[in-house]
Amino acid sequence: MIDIIKQIEYVHRQLEDGDELKTVVLRRHYDADIEDLWDACTSAERISRWFLPVKGDLQLGGHYQLEGNAGGEVLECEPPHRYKVSWIFGDAPGLSEVEVRLSADGAERTLFELRHTAAMPPEMWDRFGPGAVGVGWDQGLLGLALHLAGESIGDPIAWQGSEEGRTYSKTCSRLWGEAHEAAGAPADQAKAAADNTSAFYAPPV
Repeated sequence: MIDIIKQIEYVHRQLEDGDELKTVVLRRHYDADIEDLWDACTSAERISRWFLPVKGDLQLGGHYQLEGNAGGEVLECEPPHRYKVSWIFGDAPGLSEVEVRLSADGAERTLFELRHTAAMPPEMWDRFGPGAVGVGWDQGLLGLALHLAGESIGDPIAWQGSEEGRTYSKTCSRLWGEAHEAAGAPADQAKAAADNTSAFYAPPV
């Protein structure tokens, strides 16, 4: 059985902090061959099992919609190595794109990299920093790990409120604060943003 908290250690988190665009980067290895991981990341049926239910035309030029979340267009697609989609949530202005890159590392191991580049509203960035989207993607990568292992956290809402789920979110928030500081943010600013992110995902009880 997968140790969920241990999964946090397997992810490398990085912030590329531009003046107008911010890019959060997550990298980790999965014990799966590249074709299987590609299928898990591009098949509507499998995406719905580890992330969110999705509808649409999941091919180059097609449009998709995640249930209760973002939608957009498939902008680039190079099976089984890379795809890029626009990521439109509500009426949020400005560019927002997600790119997934897969690289085989042996026959049964694959390096997964996710890059989310967006023009973040200044007030949201000042309050939450990279954890605003980073923690959500951490949860997505956890879901993918569990799916590939044939496991599940069950009800995601109930899990997020559990002791394990709260520990997971708070730890990821702290680590995004460290990535924020490593990218040049003052330590107090990075910590305040991480604390706000932690309170959002794991409110005090």
